[in-house]
Amino acid sequence: MTQVLVKEATLAARTVLIGSTEAYSGKSAAILGLAEFMRRDGLRVTYGKPIGACMEGDCLSDGLDPDIQFMADTLELSAEEIPPVLLRLDEAAIRDRIANPDTEPFAEALSSYGRDIDTDIVLLEGPGTLHEGELFGMSLQHMADRIGAKVVLIARYDSILIADSLLVARQQLQHHLAGVIVNDVPADELDTVNGEIVPFLEQRGIPILGVLPTNRILRSISVGELVHQLEARILCCGDRLDLMVEEFTIGAMNVNSALKYFRKAQHQAVITGGDRTDIQLAALETSTHCLILTGQLPPSALILSRAEELEVPILSVDLDTLTTVERIERVFGQVRLHEAVKVRCIQELILKNCDMRRLYDALDLALPLAS
Repeated sequence: MTQVLVKEATLAARTVLIGSTEAYSGKSAAILGLAEFMRRDGLRVTYGKPIGACMEGDCLSDGLDPDIQFMADTLELSAEEIPPVLLRLDEAAIRDRIANPDTEPFAEALSSYGRDIDTDIVLLEGPGTLHEGELFGMSLQHMADRIGAKVVLIARYDSILIADSLLVARQQLQHHLAGVIVNDVPADELDTVNGEIVPFLEQRGIPILGVLPTNRILRSISVGELVHQLEARILCCGDRLDLMVEEFTIGAMNVNSALKYFRKAQHQAVITGGDRTDIQLAALETSTHCLILTGQLPPSALILSRAEELEVPILSVDLDTLTTVERIERVFGQVRLHEAVKVRCIQELILKNCDMRRLYDALDLALPLAS
């Protein structure tokens, strides 16, 4: 292992804000990947999240943001090693701020945020977008200014128009921008990104630290999360809720047509009516990780027995098929990074595809030659 040295600099130079151009770009995933890389280089790393975003019914029993608890557990951090949340961003907070617009309660707290923690690097998870938190003086730009932190920006690739959003981000963040990680680039777009977009952005003063290809695992959802999102009942195989679903298929056609679709999919969830025994059997003989039954009709004993044998969970929902599909579409690719398989995946992607030496230079960290 190569030991990284911290140059003589203020703590602010070793505080890194992880921001994003839009929600669900992969900030938490990037933090776990960066933390793993830094810890392998001998750096002590801690984590913080100035803005907590859990809503009613989504927080843990003690009111803690579940994302923060997961990051703490994964990085093996004690409560004393994590700076506290300054703002819980919800509708009540926004209404209160609008009613009392002249107060600025967070400026002083931000200026000293994370400074009392004995560590080498503080990775702070910033707001979900470039403008989130602006109402409270806690946008990404405000945080960077107050804390004096460098910013690593995570940008999910949607199209070549990503160049526009990154040029705007560069104008806002100025010298705070340490670099950009372009995330979730489809395989057939990698040549365009690396050959055209990256050189264009580099010429305009936007350092690209890495380009991460699309990964099916990171865009998947666990059966357990489907249970939560759909408020489903578990009819069998409740011990296999850790199975990951990469896509979903609707079984609403005849069984021969359905089989053609089922055989093309990998690690799928099949949504069908509780009375469609033929479709359910066909699904169980393909790469199915979960059956989701609609219509409040129980499956037959034959289906339950076969599912138990194959260890495929069956869920029942009090929703029609259309509503079930809409809910699943809404959460696919936008779920929390709370599965160990996803953590390992993003760590490997960061290690393989990011230029950490360039980031270390921006953070004023010296990487000596290996002895």
